[in-house]
Amino acid sequence: MWWFLKSFLDPKKNPLAAMHMKSVSKRLRRYGLRYDDLYDPLYDLDVKEALNRLPREVVDARNQRLKRALDLSLKHQYLPEHLQKMQTPFRSYLQDMLALVKKERAEREALGALPLYQRTIP
Repeated sequence: MWWFLKSFLDPKKNPLAAMHMKSVSKRLRRYGLRYDDLYDPLYDLDVKEALNRLPREVVDARNQRLKRALDLSLKHQYLPEHLQKMQTPFRSYLQDMLALVKKERAEREALGALPLYQRTIP
């Protein structure tokens, strides 16, 4: 079952997945974003922890991309074509750290320790 799902979502094996990946790539390039920029640290506390562990330069670059995308969106414009060609929307900077944070959280839960962070309702 897992093999089928994995092959179904793989863009190399499924033409529909390849078309979807191309469409997402085109939309991200228009605003100069990367796929990892779409993760919201307010929604998932693991993402927030992973961003806190990343180097400051990486987080600053992420914030600049988000600000530029917001500015372009509010102006109803896209990046110029020559800048869109330079973008790398699927170059990951967050996935490795996020996987490590999730692994540590799962290990903590397995050992019965208190979580490092808890969501509280204000």
